Amino acid sequence: MNDHHQGKEILSAPPATRPQHGLTGHALIADYLKRLDGSPGVYRMLNAKGEVLYVGKARNLKARVSNYARPSGHSARIARMIFETASMMFLTTRTETEALLLEQNLIKQLKPRYNVLARDDKSFPNILIATDHPFPMIKKHRGARKEKGHYFGPFASAGAVNRTLNHLERVFLLRNCSDAMFDSRTRPCLQYQIKRCSGPCVGKISEADYAELVEDAKRFLQGKSTTIQRELAEQMQKASDEMEFERAAALRDRIKALTNVQQSQGINPRTVPEADVIALHLEGGQACVQVFFIRANQSWGNHDFYPKTGSGAEAPEILQAFIAQFYTNRPPPKLLLLSHPVEDEDLLAEFLSERAERKVEIAVPQRGEKAELVENAARNARESLGRKMSESAAQAKLLAGVAEAFGLEKPPQRIEVYDNSHIQGAHAVGGMIVAGPEGFIKSQYRKFNIKNTELTPGDDFGMMKEVLTRRFTRLLKEDPERLTDAWPDLLLIDGGAGQVSAVREIMDEMGVSDIAMVGVAKGVDRDHGKEEFHRTGQRPIALPRQSPVLYYIQRLRDEAHRWAIGTHRAKRAKAQMANPLDEIPGIGAARKRALLAHFGSAKAVSRAAPIDLMEVDGISEAMAETIHNFFNEKG
Repeated sequence: MNDHHQGKEILSAPPATRPQHGLTGHALIADYLKRLDGSPGVYRMLNAKGEVLYVGKARNLKARVSNYARPSGHSARIARMIFETASMMFLTTRTETEALLLEQNLIKQLKPRYNVLARDDKSFPNILIATDHPFPMIKKHRGARKEKGHYFGPFASAGAVNRTLNHLERVFLLRNCSDAMFDSRTRPCLQYQIKRCSGPCVGKISEADYAELVEDAKRFLQGKSTTIQRELAEQMQKASDEMEFERAAALRDRIKALTNVQQSQGINPRTVPEADVIALHLEGGQACVQVFFIRANQSWGNHDFYPKTGSGAEAPEILQAFIAQFYTNRPPPKLLLLSHPVEDEDLLAEFLSERAERKVEIAVPQRGEKAELVENAARNARESLGRKMSESAAQAKLLAGVAEAFGLEKPPQRIEVYDNSHIQGAHAVGGMIVAGPEGFIKSQYRKFNIKNTELTPGDDFGMMKEVLTRRFTRLLKEDPERLTDAWPDLLLIDGGAGQVSAVREIMDEMGVSDIAMVGVAKGVDRDHGKEEFHRTGQRPIALPRQSPVLYYIQRLRDEAHRWAIGTHRAKRAKAQMANPLDEIPGIGAARKRALLAHFGSAKAVSRAAPIDLMEVDGISEAMAETIHNFFNEKG
């Protein structure tokens, strides 16, 4: 958190020392009021254990907190929160927008039970036309905008970007190859052959003509497709009149590709050049927020989110919290079209305008095309939440079945499944996947590069010991009191009685022996359906072949195996792709490229004499000796 948004802390003594009267609830809050003023700031409500129940912002701390001091007139959610409050903490800020930003930072950090939490760690892809090369490339970009170039987005998914890029390559013939590949080409590649690149790498187009294509692509991504289409039609007619039929046919293909782009984008609003359309649907205490991205009068896709509703918050609070958290690390568009009014709309608009460094408007449209866009988003939110609730009900039933099958006290909320992968001990990795009431939690998956070099090749137990020791050492360090949901209720281990016994020993040594654990042993002939399940001190059990719980366990194990195998393959591929030239001091990208271009391979470089190495541009006598000595020492 930046110092600019730290605020000044007041009345922040430990819960046991403030206030002295042992008050709780609204009486305690009334006591705090005596020492508050009208500054803007952030407040925290804590229970008797010191756990943060709620983080809130205030334009005027005294006025805001006084609402909680009333003994009645609260919703059931707020009344429960006040009843549990045993202490409070306050931070003053210089401005109201600082209070809003500080509030969202604290919510993300502390995840209080009564706050709305967006649970959004997704980054959205953009299209980048890079400008650090005479012939700019067009590509998908995700993450911080550090590269030089023109960014267009966000797109709702990688699929939406890839489809648009696919069409743009056909229309504007821009390259998508890396600079290294561009520099090494001597003949046109397949992209040129299938008319998806103009072949700048081998001089098939001049720099000036290519620059015109780049400008056309930028204009299209800025929403000026009609102008481009008209210009292409004029060029095609001119080529036809001059009997340049091949050029006319190429231009016709580009116009057709441009039409396909426009058709594939679906809804293309006429009166809304740039906006995010955000609609909320609430049902049964669950929420879905649907976001549609409108840029350059084009729909660039949509995405659904399922925020935690803070034990029953209403629509205005949920939507306000979602928007504040959603744009904390993203640039907002010029306009937000919402399905519901939000709390503190003026403050939210000011906050977003500061983020964007230009004016951002918020509107809840009632009629016209904007209202139609919101209604479409609301319908998507309603349908998405319906599907989600149906899936959640099925998942809850499965977890209840797991609890019954393995004698657990209650359905597990977090299952961790472990698997290892290696080839005769080489490139060994351990994998952990996580599942819970919402299915697979892919953001929680972890990989463990096995570091113990003294393990016997293929020692699966030694690998598992290292993985579990690292996993639970970190958990014990980060959350010794088990206050967060990072602690598992059930571990699934690949193996039989011996593996379970050995793993239980590790867990006992670490003081976490109370976590339920089941070993999944492959059945006769490694047949699906004949698995045996092992638990410490109990006889192995099998589940009926048609049992949904059996299928669920198999899916979990298969997912863990897929994850571990994928991680292992990536590690192996990286090792295979490693070039020995990368390890030589003084050999950077340019010299490496020159050496490979001259000799054809790293192996040929390794066999070259110093006098031959010196024939390569950029390789001095001293550098030639360094390269030669490097490979001789290796040999």
